[in-house]
Amino acid sequence: MATRLNQPARARKSLPLTERDLAGLERLRRHTPERDALADLAGVVVAEGVTEAALLHMIFTAGLRAIQEKAEELAYASAAADRLASGEAKEIRRIARRRRPSWADED
Repeated sequence: MATRLNQPARARKSLPLTERDLAGLERLRRHTPERDALADLAGVVVAEGVTEAALLHMIFTAGLRAIQEKAEELAYASAAADRLASGEAKEIRRIARRRRPSWADED
């Protein structure tokens, strides 16, 4: 059971990491702007001497939060587009009802 997580760990998964990933992880171990951003995104305080597993969990949590926020943003944009399209269709029908037929002007 992980002691640095808010909840007990239920599973441990293997995570392949590249050299670039490892370098990024090392930057997050030190007090850097990236680490402050991670703490903000994950909604936690990153303690000194944090374990690698806890740090990876914070990155995962921050990623999930970013994905959820993006999904909500896309859903709101889609709903707004649907409402706009529906409103435009209603406006076209309203204008069409007010317009006199062209044959009404004929003598």
